[in-house]
Amino acid sequence: MKAVYYFLVFVGVFSTQTANSNEAPEDHLHGLGDCAQCHLDGVDISRILLADHTCPQCHKSTELKLMVTKLARGDYARVKNMQHEEAAVNKRKDSEVYYEKSLFGDAPGEMVSIPGGSFIMGTDERLSDEGPPHLVTLKPFQIDKYEVTNGQYKKFIDATGRKSPSHFRNRTYPPGKVDHPVTYVNWNDAKAYCEWAGKRLPTDQEWELAARGTDQRTYPWGNDFELEGGNTPVRWQKIGKFGDTMPVGMFPKGVSPYGLFDMSGNVWEWTSSWYKAYPGNKTFSESYGERYKTLKGGSWFDCSFYRCGISAPVYNRAFFAKKVKNDTFGFRCAK
Repeated sequence: MKAVYYFLVFVGVFSTQTANSNEAPEDHLHGLGDCAQCHLDGVDISRILLADHTCPQCHKSTELKLMVTKLARGDYARVKNMQHEEAAVNKRKDSEVYYEKSLFGDAPGEMVSIPGGSFIMGTDERLSDEGPPHLVTLKPFQIDKYEVTNGQYKKFIDATGRKSPSHFRNRTYPPGKVDHPVTYVNWNDAKAYCEWAGKRLPTDQEWELAARGTDQRTYPWGNDFELEGGNTPVRWQKIGKFGDTMPVGMFPKGVSPYGLFDMSGNVWEWTSSWYKAYPGNKTFSESYGERYKTLKGGSWFDCSFYRCGISAPVYNRAFFAKKVKNDTFGFRCAK
């Protein structure tokens, strides 16, 4: 068994290095020194590095996949026992997930109006950076109904001459992924697109209200986990496949109270907000301040390695330096 394991690790690392050989240096980071440049607090980074001294968020190897699968079994034990998990999983055919003609077009996406008002942001039931719950009052705003797609982002780079994401070839997205959310975009890329579209990135407060509504729900659809609520790692684990992005708008069971899609899963979404402690938070972290930007929403990829549990809850948040980009980061715009 050990021989098979190390063979798989070798193949995974080799294939990862081969796939990344034509990418720009900033697309993937190498070693503790480079990881520290993006995450800055070296002590925290050293705690999550793999055996080959690579950061798991930036380097997805077979070794990481095996570790994530093992960890996921423990993290999702209670989810497996829920009654709704016994229902048949909708195994969509490839023809429904990968197609060439866009269903949404390449113009900036449809927006939803969110009324102003007050809501409770955060929670005291999980990680220290997610709380304490606190009252937030916002003015009315608009936010994209869907995540920005590959097709929409291509129109932007064609119009502006901006560098294409590293998974594009000949300045176009992978075959069949026209309506998948664009990935391999850093914070500056996301900001530039929104401004080009006459919009801006949402704040983390706006994002959480749009996803959560005013009733303090855990997920966009309610308080109980729903396997068909979004493109989450739990769903891929149930199907028995390694995950990927899916076209936006594929999960009508997972819409938020305001009708937004993919607010849980598919890709993490950049916000305009710095990663700071919430009001009343007494837990010290060197990561707080104007050093990292906050992302919301979780993704198709497992969050267990970071000990952040299931990433689907609306109060979950991630934080990364503005230059980081990978196949789990995307965005939507607001105004």
